[in-house]
Amino acid sequence: MIPLASSPLRPAVLAALATLALAAPAAAQTIQVNKENRTISITATERVSTMADVAVVHVGFLVYGRDKDTAYNAGTQTSGAIIKALAGAGISADAIESDNQGLAPVQNFQVERLSPAEMAQRKFQVQQSWLVRTTPAEVAHVLDIAVLAGANQSGQIDWALKDENAAGADAAARALQRARSVASQMAQGLNAHLGELLYASNESESSTVRPVPMMAMHKAADASEPLAINPRRIEKTATVRAIFAIEGPSAP
Repeated sequence: MIPLASSPLRPAVLAALATLALAAPAAAQTIQVNKENRTISITATERVSTMADVAVVHVGFLVYGRDKDTAYNAGTQTSGAIIKALAGAGISADAIESDNQGLAPVQNFQVERLSPAEMAQRKFQVQQSWLVRTTPAEVAHVLDIAVLAGANQSGQIDWALKDENAAGADAAARALQRARSVASQMAQGLNAHLGELLYASNESESSTVRPVPMMAMHKAADASEPLAINPRRIEKTATVRAIFAIEGPSAP
């Protein structure tokens, strides 16, 4: 794992990388990597890992009815109760986004193991879900509030960063520093000195963050504490190709 402490050279490296990235298409067409023009080309990859500071909680419900009107009425009551509970907990309306909703007949295979009386009460179903944006510290509270209000299909959590670009830039800066270090060693081996950076390109990507899956949830009335949920780390990877000039005696 790459440490998160910033290097003193980071601002300068970032500036150089940003400038060269803008000029990359033209430079890539004019720079020829060979012995005659005395250059060294290096490709380096670095990773930066940081804790997620944004959480998107998936909350939703599934209810049934003996006919579509009964199911729909049960759905509207549950929907309203969940939204009211979230609002009462101080969650702003702009932090709640509708995800999915629907009214549909229940298929026979879904209830084939139920008793005839239970099957009669499950002819139609209503489902609805939302995405609730919050902080990692509030995830468990948000989920708890929703489940208590009837969100019996909840639990998936997507983790993210407020500033995705900062982590990517940090990884790119570290990759460029590594490329420079390797190029300097190669130049010494050629009895030469490393010159200026002529060209750099960067490819950044995020690692796949496995979400906490959606699940059926029912909280007991006497349960006093919410689930214990901790945020996940997000890894950013950057691959830099850098071309440096060689100064001094010719390579053998």
